[in-house]
Amino acid sequence: MAIQALAAQLAALHPFIRKYDQEIAGLFATHPDAALFESLPGAGAALAPRLLVCLGTDRQRFSCAEALSCYTGIAPVTEQSGKSKWVHMRWSCPKLLRQSWHEFANCSIRFCPWALECYQDYRKRNIDHHEAVRKLAFKWQRIVWRMWQERQPYDELRYQTALLRKRTKPTAQPVNNKN
Repeated sequence: MAIQALAAQLAALHPFIRKYDQEIAGLFATHPDAALFESLPGAGAALAPRLLVCLGTDRQRFSCAEALSCYTGIAPVTEQSGKSKWVHMRWSCPKLLRQSWHEFANCSIRFCPWALECYQDYRKRNIDHHEAVRKLAFKWQRIVWRMWQERQPYDELRYQTALLRKRTKPTAQPVNNKN
């Protein structure tokens, strides 16, 4: 009977939830930055508005992508005491924002080839699923922050080109001090 009562309560809420979803979709569609977040692979109708709300419209709010990562709880925390050093996830943050970035990174794995490759690489290094997704979200935040600053939608080719350029960057040659 308890389950039936809960199911009835959920069924009663469904029309109101649908109205909220419609209102969010309407407001999101009129936002000047909507196209930026719609361009993200895997964001969809649920996550794109959440990511937009996370960043907002004040482009001075986060001076760099690192500030965004720290605020949202995606950036890891490093603690050190004496000779001991450990890294853990950030607990003091807006939980919905951390969850939104985590969910987006997880969804991007199905829609973005480099995200899948990155995730699989982390898993091969025996990093558990959630940590691998947080690390991927950390990368996504750098990309999204730059898109947001430049007001440019996500461009897979642009990112792939930058990634290839970074991988093939020549290494520094040792300096020969002999004359």
